[in-house]
Amino acid sequence: MRKRAALAVLTAVAGMAGLAIPGAHADDNVGDIQVDAVVVNGGKNIVVDTADKTITVSVTATDPSGIWDADFTLWRGPDGTDPYYSADGLIDPNETTTPADCVATSSTTSTCSKTFTFEPDWWLTNADAGTWKVEAQVSANDGSYTDRWAYTTTRLQRHSKLTVNASPEPIAKGKTLTITGKLTRANWDTLDYRGYTNQPVKLQFRKAGTTTYTTVKTVYTSSTGTLTTTALASEDGYWRWNFAGTSTTPAVSATGDFVDVQ
Repeated sequence: MRKRAALAVLTAVAGMAGLAIPGAHADDNVGDIQVDAVVVNGGKNIVVDTADKTITVSVTATDPSGIWDADFTLWRGPDGTDPYYSADGLIDPNETTTPADCVATSSTTSTCSKTFTFEPDWWLTNADAGTWKVEAQVSANDGSYTDRWAYTTTRLQRHSKLTVNASPEPIAKGKTLTITGKLTRANWDTLDYRGYTNQPVKLQFRKAGTTTYTTVKTVYTSSTGTLTTTALASEDGYWRWNFAGTSTTPAVSATGDFVDVQ
């Protein structure tokens, strides 16, 4: 039976300093640690299909005494009714966090990293897609530390797929082509792909021998994510659908379908 975490009630404390939940906690800084950058997934959106996805979160920081450790929490606001997630798993007040992997680039500066695994078959739900805040805590060798609850943000998205088929092939010049396709995205509640409803998708054409697609028209997906339209066949080339993406779903383009016009 599929396991599902009760994320809505996760309001417990986490992190190496035992701090309160983000909605009730202000940023804190003791000493002269400087945080240079916090990077999530190499600066890219976190796109998850129906299988586990592991990403890295890192912080680069500087302190005269050198950096000792760091920790991170990913969370959604504005308060504890939203899910909180640490590198060690779902927030558990009795859990001891593991040290970060810190690599020193000098006696004062280090980059510390931890991995996070997003698990659709365990705790991830469709409602979790969207913008997440990133808390970063950094401690120095002399006991100074910094803690910022929303140092940066990241976008968690449901992986998307897009297909295309132009027919008939071949076709006489001036005749009508029918172009179909389907836009789907990962469903974390059912662990499969479902149609993305009522989304604008561009029909594009690229003339054979060229490299640039031109938009012909925009068509909206049906209640099942399907697309269908017609166009006149004028010359050899490739037809495709192109979806610009949303906050919860990444952009995707179908592989062009070549049509021989005779």
